[in-house]
Amino acid sequence: MKKLIYIMIPLFLLSCEGMLEEVPEDFVSRANYYQNESDAQGAINGVYSSFGPDFLGITHYLMVELHGDFLNGRGSQQPISVMDQVLNAQNIGRVASNWSVLYRSINRANAVIDNVSSIENMDEATRSRIVAEAHFLRALSYFELVRGWGPVPLRTKENTDLTGLDAPRAPESEVYNLIIQDLTKAEADLPADVGAETGKASVWAAKMLLSHVYLTMEEWDLAAEKADDVIQSGLYDLVTVSEPDDFYQIFGSETSTEDIFSIHHSETRTANIQTYLHRGNAHPYNYGTSGFFAWLPDTVNTFIGSSWDNNDLRKAFNLYREYQDGDGNWVPLPATVPVLFKKFITTPDGLNIPTIPVYRYTEAFLFYAEAATRANNGPTALALERLNMVKRRAYGYDPNTVSPVDYTSGMTEDQFADTVLQERAYEFLIERRRWFDLKRTGKVQQAFAAVGKGFIDERLLWPIPEDEINNNALINQEDQNPGY
Repeated sequence: MKKLIYIMIPLFLLSCEGMLEEVPEDFVSRANYYQNESDAQGAINGVYSSFGPDFLGITHYLMVELHGDFLNGRGSQQPISVMDQVLNAQNIGRVASNWSVLYRSINRANAVIDNVSSIENMDEATRSRIVAEAHFLRALSYFELVRGWGPVPLRTKENTDLTGLDAPRAPESEVYNLIIQDLTKAEADLPADVGAETGKASVWAAKMLLSHVYLTMEEWDLAAEKADDVIQSGLYDLVTVSEPDDFYQIFGSETSTEDIFSIHHSETRTANIQTYLHRGNAHPYNYGTSGFFAWLPDTVNTFIGSSWDNNDLRKAFNLYREYQDGDGNWVPLPATVPVLFKKFITTPDGLNIPTIPVYRYTEAFLFYAEAATRANNGPTALALERLNMVKRRAYGYDPNTVSPVDYTSGMTEDQFADTVLQERAYEFLIERRRWFDLKRTGKVQQAFAAVGKGFIDERLLWPIPEDEINNNALINQEDQNPGY
């Protein structure tokens, strides 16, 4: 049965003389807000803030990561990684929190789209850019929703009270249509270069998200086209490496040549992810006193174990087995937790404050390689070359020169696609990719069986929050995802 929410609002007698005559000059209401460019900038910054300090918050990040096949949760997060059971109540609550954060981001984006266009005293180019940013961020939010929950309510107007919340679960095709409409608008009006405004969306961020969306929809030609646009732009370069820590040029810098769109942090506001990856005071990986290493690598059963070539510099960059104690001595991690993830660290001098990537240049090569191969029913020479560029860099070779580690021609379409999937797993470890990659390629059952883990189909989608069912008149318990 639906629950009704009553909001008690104190009413003052209007006959009280002078009671409502004075309005404080510094009071800002929605009605008198969207007046100038500064207001518009503040509104779009509010949308961006929904995505940090981690990508849509640490709870969403952990829920995506802990559905991967290469790691296990610890403590209260351990049940997330048990994939042959539905989520327990605590983690259902985490899923509900993620839903709320995503729709909050969407509502903020809707507010910008609805209101900024009507601001009179504003530069037209700036107005177009801000509205395009809102469309981009709304598309990104809906992409997270549709991949996590399947059909979801579509809300495209700002809600300022409870009256506009009723909406049915729209078919996935309708959600993707809205995403593509938003990104087409964003692609047309976003700038090619954001300059010093790092962390802002550009036309290349829109093209990367479009490529990702088309890849998920199996629109292969379009996915390859958008990825190729980014590669041909000439604005980005693969960071070259000769030792594992050279990869910190990507994750510890706001000026990386690979950064297309990411969440950046200042020294006073860092990401929460270090706490979940590291032990407290595990120098040089976590200089804070807290750290409960809740995301544990499975190096025994999965691809990040002995089958991962030690000559691949990404392995030593991503994993560590020892740390420094308070006296500066290197000590091994305990036998109960012999390996932890290393990619995101914090150093006391602030040099490696994490940049949380959303899209980086490397992914354009892998998007293209996969999509072009599927579009052509087999790997093209360019698809093979772009896959090899990523692998060469990983082994410390020049990405543009033939190397001893190159994949050779002769793979079938499926073999090549599986190779790209594996390369993505190595490249984007702990970057929110593996679970959704397994889902879109239909490899979930196979991947979990390969590491000896059970799996039930109910885990393919997350549960619709109870609050949504209770307060949305167009959704009932019958609309709930299977198993919940």
